[in-house]
Amino acid sequence: MKSENGERRIYLDNNATTRCDPRVVEAMLPFFTEKYGNSASRNHGFGWEAEEAVEKARTQVAAVIGADAKEIVFTSGATEADNLALKGVAEMYREKGDHIISVPTEHKAIIDTAKHLESLGLKVTWLPVDKEGLIDLDELRRSITEKTILISVMAVNNEVGVIQPLAEIGKIAAEKGVLFHTDAVQAVGKIPIDVNAMGIHLLSMSGHKIYGPKGIGALYVRRRNPRVRVSIQMHGGGHERGYRSGTLAVPLIVGFGKACELAAEDLSSGEIERVRKLRDRLLDGIRARVPESYVNGSLTRRAPNNLNISFAYVEGESLLMGINDIAVSSGSEDLAHTSIRFGLGRFTTEEEVDYTIERLSGIVSRLRELSPLWEMAQEGIDITKVNWQGH
Repeated sequence: MKSENGERRIYLDNNATTRCDPRVVEAMLPFFTEKYGNSASRNHGFGWEAEEAVEKARTQVAAVIGADAKEIVFTSGATEADNLALKGVAEMYREKGDHIISVPTEHKAIIDTAKHLESLGLKVTWLPVDKEGLIDLDELRRSITEKTILISVMAVNNEVGVIQPLAEIGKIAAEKGVLFHTDAVQAVGKIPIDVNAMGIHLLSMSGHKIYGPKGIGALYVRRRNPRVRVSIQMHGGGHERGYRSGTLAVPLIVGFGKACELAAEDLSSGEIERVRKLRDRLLDGIRARVPESYVNGSLTRRAPNNLNISFAYVEGESLLMGINDIAVSSGSEDLAHTSIRFGLGRFTTEEEVDYTIERLSGIVSRLRELSPLWEMAQEGIDITKVNWQGH
């Protein structure tokens, strides 16, 4: 892709957001102009047309996770879905208990919501993760008490792409009579999700991570075995079976539905395998060209589109500036390591991957030549034992 001034730009930040697929845009366009009815207007054709489109989308969204259309509640995005799940369960089941279990590597939408509930008097257990980013199932089992009402563990981590053992967590939740919520934003369309087979009671989704529009998401709320109920967080006209009031964003919902339909196709068409091969090509190329680069998180239990690598003895900001024609995201781990998250996707090409390997290896080499830390490491000095104060 070229920028406005004709310079090359490569997008490898698909874990942050994705380009809206042209097929999604095409599905949405009529609902901005010709088919502009309010889906809650049930006394004329414009409203019926909009309602019909919403229900079709609801079916498309449900299908990608193996749910029933009636179990889908549309929200403004996954952040709202996470809030509705955690706050909604905490309020609805407060007579049963006041204990929630989650993980410190969750998205901020879960962490901040859980901390808010803590400030209101609920108890939250934060399960640690191992060096690969996975929770310990025995520790989860031990953490459950008679007061536990909810386990919230994300399906795929947004930074390192690690896939948590959802079916096993669902089994433990069922044994203990506890609800299981998962933030599946990074999982939908990347790995198969089946809410029934995995024992999931609540699941958050987002449109803009699967080549759909921004500003739309959904919460799956199980209707039977067991029937799950959440306390209303948005009061008003009683839209979405009363769970979430507010006039529905019909064009966005239509786009989200189409995006889910395409995501389901990707899982069976070989597209996900294509992305996985590109990811592995990127990893192999970096490993061959850049010494002291380390993969963060599990490589075996990992989403196919994610690669998170640490580069030793490179300063993060300098590296990002050096590869500013490639969109990635970065985090600094300590004095001498920089981690880069590469998010590959539907529109990523082999040529872009090869260019990235070439560009990255050149910049890392140049930055290391300028780095006293790299020089010291080559001389065998353990920089963790250096007194940086000089006295």
